[in-house]
Amino acid sequence: MCRISSNKRMRRLVLLLVCALLLCCAGCVDDRQGVPNPGESSASSESGSEQQSSVAAEQSTEVPLSNEAAEPQALGAVLFGAADSGRESGFSPLPAVHYTVKDPDNSRRLSTAKKEHSHGPASGGKAHYTVEAFQDTFDRYGALTLDRTAQQKVLYLTFDCGWEYENLTAKILDTLKEKGAPAAFFCTLDHIEKQPDLIARMIREGHLVGNHSDTHPSFPSISRTKMKEEIEATENHLRTQFGYCAKFFRFPSGEYSESALDLVRSLGYRSVFWSVAYNDWDVSKPQGAETAKRTVLDRLHPGAVILLHAVSKDNAAALGEIIDAARSQGYVFRALTDYVPPTQTGEVSEIFTNSPTA
Repeated sequence: MCRISSNKRMRRLVLLLVCALLLCCAGCVDDRQGVPNPGESSASSESGSEQQSSVAAEQSTEVPLSNEAAEPQALGAVLFGAADSGRESGFSPLPAVHYTVKDPDNSRRLSTAKKEHSHGPASGGKAHYTVEAFQDTFDRYGALTLDRTAQQKVLYLTFDCGWEYENLTAKILDTLKEKGAPAAFFCTLDHIEKQPDLIARMIREGHLVGNHSDTHPSFPSISRTKMKEEIEATENHLRTQFGYCAKFFRFPSGEYSESALDLVRSLGYRSVFWSVAYNDWDVSKPQGAETAKRTVLDRLHPGAVILLHAVSKDNAAALGEIIDAARSQGYVFRALTDYVPPTQTGEVSEIFTNSPTA
């Protein structure tokens, strides 16, 4: 009898150990690493050091892929597939999505009048009053042209990329890596398809690859359904080919409408405009690196969103000096994921269904 009781106790002990191991495994979490953010950390500037932070820490979970109701997401999510060292971007594919268009016929009669984003040049370290006025409107849609909430003299570097010229984007990436500065690259689908190596490098090195539409149309001139398709096509290519999605959007040519702002926001995207820019897109009219440097530095102001074009030799040549000079004036370069909106306008107010494409 003693031998039988001992065996029973042993079996019970083994079962308890197995249950404990199963519970332990159930609590395990995915420990894959995200992409590093080359921007400075928010640590005290007294040390003078520039530490790298992680974009992954700012990411939300992937958008739901079912016909069931989903939790609303903050605008500007950055999504990654599982870590995959065999892929150039470093991430395995994400499923494609299909967005349901809210109010496709614009029954609310939101204005479709075309507006062209513009601004007067900043001076004396202050944004032009027109930029302030634009941000007053944009706050209602979670859009950004001027950061008025940051506690530091922050700057956001952004580049528009519709085509490649003399391998200048690679040179710009070299400078950003050397200086440890983050940037956002707003790319059209054509550019993404033709320059997969550059896109993968942007992702690996912690920069944002934003959505600049498929065919670069004037958004006020197309339907809400077509707007959705322009954004969706570019997002799905990034998802399936790079395992990546950054929900930041820049309107082609800076042309928008109230309806367009609303549609972009309904898809979970933050629209990003700019408060510093100059005529740098015409490759036939170079102005010289010194002019580029002086123009950008003269227009800097706290919270500035800087728009540059990656086809400009002047920008590529002057970028390192621009970054150094701005830092010497107390400015810090931040990623767009660091932007904190002044209210809860960054939250999607209604739930939208996403489902896998066929």
